[in-house]
Amino acid sequence: MKATVFASTLALSLIASVANAQAVRTEKNMSLELASQIAAATVASCSASGYNVTAAVVDRAGHLRALQRADNAGPHTLGAAQGKAYTSASARNTTAAMLENVQKNPGAATLVDIPGFLVLGGGVPVKVGNEVIGAVGVGGAPGGHLDEQCANAGIAKVAELLK
Repeated sequence: MKATVFASTLALSLIASVANAQAVRTEKNMSLELASQIAAATVASCSASGYNVTAAVVDRAGHLRALQRADNAGPHTLGAAQGKAYTSASARNTTAAMLENVQKNPGAATLVDIPGFLVLGGGVPVKVGNEVIGAVGVGGAPGGHLDEQCANAGIAKVAELLK
């Protein structure tokens, strides 16, 4: 009888621990320090190419963590950078890939109607392994492909921290 009660108690404990393990998740996210480093490296990369840009870095939920604006970047670059970063983090994809999808796939055309989305090149997810921990968005270079190059260069500068 005692063995049956013990076995039942043990089984219930194991079931409860498995249920709790599935109910609570541990996620990686963007720290302020990392976001600041990415933003600074991104702006520096664009400045080296003669582009005055703004770089916005958001966490995995799309919340702004860091924003840097080059001295001569236009005022519109603030909103553009943040919109691209939010869109990239939300979709877990580059905004250039999303733009291509919107242009080629009529079913995806309404993505541009999602509040806060800016489907223009220049937003790049930041990943640790396959997990998206945030994104960087760039506005102000003469073309979304150049904004994206700067974002990728900024991420590359901190690649050792993303392991």
